[in-house]
Amino acid sequence: MSSHTSLIQSLQTALGATHILTEGDLTTYERDWRGLVRGRALAVALPGNVDEVAAVVRACADHGVSIVPQGGNTGLALGSVPDASATQVVLSLRRMNHVRTLDRANLTMTVEAGCILQTLQQTAQEAGFLFPLSLAAKGSCTIGGNLATNAGGTQVVHYGNTRALCLGLEVVTAEGAVWNGLSGLRKDNTGYDLRDLFVGSEGTLGVITAATLRIHPLPKARRVAWAAVPDLDAALKLLDLAHHTLGPGLTGFEVMSQFALTLVDRYFPQLRVPMYRTSPWCVLIEHSDHESEEHARAQLESLLQHALESGAATDAIVAENLAQSDNLWHMRESISMAQAKEGVNVKHDISIPIARIPAFVAETDALLARAIPGVRLVDFGHLGDGNLHYNVQAPEGVDAVAFLQAESKHINQVVFDAVARYDGSISAEHGIGSFKADLLPHYKSPVAMALMRRIKRALDPDNRMNPGRVLTTGSEAAGRRTGQ
Repeated sequence: MSSHTSLIQSLQTALGATHILTEGDLTTYERDWRGLVRGRALAVALPGNVDEVAAVVRACADHGVSIVPQGGNTGLALGSVPDASATQVVLSLRRMNHVRTLDRANLTMTVEAGCILQTLQQTAQEAGFLFPLSLAAKGSCTIGGNLATNAGGTQVVHYGNTRALCLGLEVVTAEGAVWNGLSGLRKDNTGYDLRDLFVGSEGTLGVITAATLRIHPLPKARRVAWAAVPDLDAALKLLDLAHHTLGPGLTGFEVMSQFALTLVDRYFPQLRVPMYRTSPWCVLIEHSDHESEEHARAQLESLLQHALESGAATDAIVAENLAQSDNLWHMRESISMAQAKEGVNVKHDISIPIARIPAFVAETDALLARAIPGVRLVDFGHLGDGNLHYNVQAPEGVDAVAFLQAESKHINQVVFDAVARYDGSISAEHGIGSFKADLLPHYKSPVAMALMRRIKRALDPDNRMNPGRVLTTGSEAAGRRTGQ
């Protein structure tokens, strides 16, 4: 009996044959969300509880087989699909989708890793609370994947990213032990913060199986404004005004370039995007108010009046109701889908010190325009926390796939080198995955890389947990150090 056959039998014994997939169409688990990569899995394991996850990990360790943890498989950094070897087990957390508890006194929810983000939002809302993490993929991404990549989303400016929303974790380690750290304590100063170590580790140190998350009282009102701004310097001026006028009520501040909104209008004309035709940039501002609808509107109107008077904005509207607010958000969240309809593209998820974003965009736009005549730039993102989605579309009439193959490496170098010059990060919220693993040593300090490698070796000495993601192998690293 082959080792792989023995492993499959062990997994079937632990989970039941119906929860170990080896045949049929496994595309859902083997292909990334953008359709760029299709791997081949030895098997897909679908555990229903933490003990079954631990059993899968132990069986794979016993047979020397690596594991690819997977949530909703909506990531953009190629971190959750198997390689092409047909020797890896995909460990899907989709069946572990229960909300275990909601603690009103502690303002927390304890949930399993396979819970869909939108389900968590709705569960909290039905109980009178807000779970503020919000992404365009909220209907399909899972909280385990959000934690594994430390996802950001649209409300980081006030609530922080996923790490800031997490008070505790349940994790299956690389040897198949279970760490229960779900207490939800806000103060626990008893050594190294293991929670923060596993959040953002992309399944390379262990498997997150559950989390205790912060929830917040629902605001009395949520209003959205849309403003046209003449340039990014004006957008920063408007952001400063928003901070001073709305204070902690500022929960979203998004910037969108004219071309990004042109694509939305081209493919989703029913949304009726305002102001973009006459303005190079538009800004979406969300205000969450704990007093009343009237107070929320008055605060936004005061902000916009000052913005128009100071030249920080040239035109603006305030949504009249929640439906209009949601529609404005829908325009912002449709940019990625509109860009996909225009053709495959080179995506960048970067962060830059907020005050330096206008200079970064001006310099990098010019560098790319000189290098690739006619290149089209889809700039948008979370200006309030310094996270830009700086995407590059092929020139008009150029085959997008051929463009991606021919130019993506050069484009990435131009963009990431500029990010480094501006003291930024090559990944703000999407993670490193395998997409940027080879690039990370060029843009992360040698000391930081050495520390991360030590942590990896300590927690996963056999390199069984999502190998090739975040960190490359030691031989590859040695090659870079010697200039090979």
